[in-house]
Amino acid sequence: MMKSVLTAAAIAALFVAPAFAQNMDPNGTWVDRWGTSFTFELCGDGTQLCGVLNDIQGDSRTEENLAFVGQEVVQGAPVGPNKWEGTIALNGGNAKAIVEQTAPDTIKLTGCQAAIFCSSIDYQRQ
Repeated sequence: MMKSVLTAAAIAALFVAPAFAQNMDPNGTWVDRWGTSFTFELCGDGTQLCGVLNDIQGDSRTEENLAFVGQEVVQGAPVGPNKWEGTIALNGGNAKAIVEQTAPDTIKLTGCQAAIFCSSIDYQRQ
C-alpha cells in the first residue's frame, strides 16, 4: 500500500513540477535599488541572453564603468529554466556572470571574479 502511494505521488509530481519550472520572459528593462539599469533580451538562437547596460548608479558609477553604458556587457547561455551563465564586463575586465529570473518581475545578476569573489544584485522589471 505504501509503495503504491509513493508511486502515485511520484507520478503526480512529474505533472506538477513543469508548472513550477515555467519559462518566464526576461526581455525588458530591469533596475536595481540604486538605479542601475540593464535591458535584457533573448539573442543568438533565441535561447542565449544578452544585456545592455543602460545606466549605472551607486558605488559602481566610476569613469571606468561609465564607458560601458550603452554597450552589451552581459552574454549568457542557458543552463536551466530561466537561468543563464556567461560573462559580464566589469571594472575594465570580464567576470563570470550568472543571470537567473527568480520571478516574473525579478532577475538576480551574480558576478564572480576569480571564482571566489561573487556579488549578487536583484533587478526589478521596469
